[in-house]
Amino acid sequence: MLFTKECDYAIRIMRALSDGELVSVSNICAAEQLPSAMTYKITRKLEKQGLLKSCRGTNGGYCLNRTLSEISLYDICAAVDPDILLLECMKDGYHCSMNNQQKPCLVHREFCRLQSMLLQRQPATPPRTAPQCPDAQPCSPL
Repeated sequence: MLFTKECDYAIRIMRALSDGELVSVSNICAAEQLPSAMTYKITRKLEKQGLLKSCRGTNGGYCLNRTLSEISLYDICAAVDPDILLLECMKDGYHCSMNNQQKPCLVHREFCRLQSMLLQRQPATPPRTAPQCPDAQPCSPL
């Protein structure tokens, strides 16, 4: 759950805007092969969080509200998915039969430790320097 489809799209939107130019949503969609409805939804969230600014009208679009070096991947993901969690069972109020007071789940405890490290570190890798897949193949599951 750490990187939802929405988070992936948000990162790609920011990459499309990385030159600092005003870019229309249709051009963002074409450059990053994104669906327009989802792109509009995500750009509004990014704008609301202060990462983007919009210009309305026939020549309108979006551009970065801050320099890319001031925006981390964490900032982008948190803007569209504020509850960045590694696993669903980490949500408040989630009941898991494998994790209780009498017999705590060791997997859950380890993921809580990793979640805490993630939130403390808040990775500062700007999207421009994020690693690229060399052959554009989908990543294989772990």
